[in-house]
Amino acid sequence: MNAETNHAAAWLKRLSRVNIPVLKQTARSLAELKLDEDNLSARDISTVVLNDPFMVFKVLSYAKKHPGKRQVQDLVEIEAAIIMMGTSTFYRELSADLLVDDRLQSDIPALTHLLQLIKRAHRAAYYAADWAALQKDLHSEEIWIAALLHDFAEMLMWCFAPDKMNKIFALQHANKALRSKDVQQHVLGFHLMDLQKELIRVYGMPPLLSQLMDDEQTLDKRATNVSLAVNLARHSANGWDDAALPDDYEAIAKFLHVDVERVLFLIKHPNAKQATD
Repeated sequence: MNAETNHAAAWLKRLSRVNIPVLKQTARSLAELKLDEDNLSARDISTVVLNDPFMVFKVLSYAKKHPGKRQVQDLVEIEAAIIMMGTSTFYRELSADLLVDDRLQSDIPALTHLLQLIKRAHRAAYYAADWAALQKDLHSEEIWIAALLHDFAEMLMWCFAPDKMNKIFALQHANKALRSKDVQQHVLGFHLMDLQKELIRVYGMPPLLSQLMDDEQTLDKRATNVSLAVNLARHSANGWDDAALPDDYEAIAKFLHVDVERVLFLIKHPNAKQATD
């Protein structure tokens, strides 16, 4: 076993045992819903859950490990998973007592970077689900979730290794020519995407999600959708003048079978012209 495998295995072991925290707003919203138990529904809960990648991960992992007696396939949609487990089980087993905000209260820079990463994940999820709907994908929520969780390992590392993640950020901020994989290898001893794949396996997440989040699945149209959305969200987060964006627009236009002008309209680019159908 080489050094890289050792480092990754150590973090995998640690992260597979942690109580995954959730966002403060998620905990607050779920608590408010529970106050009106007579009208509590799986749909109301799922609406809250879908905005928090940490809670999405917790729900799907629990659903995979505790399938219903009549369940014949993995559940990838949140509302279906909550209906299967029941709202009482959700509140009992998937508590929102540990908060991201509390865990990182002594490291505000790390909390800020994590929240920015989650904001970027929301943007990617919005793009991916929008394009899936345009292509009449009947399960666009699966696409939303895959885009939302695409960088989940990085989110967890911000929670549990903020010092190392702050160092990675500082190095890349000082030299924007550095490749993410190279900096991760230097600081962590492994690549975050490799850790991500193992986390999905260890937590027993649905294989479909692993496939949709795999950037190398170039022949899978739905996986390509997710990859394009993640890239666009990552690059646009640097500003609409990021040098990588023109290539993103071209790739998205080819994927959606539209011109670049239409793409700019769809993604709400500040310089987009009013589109004509």
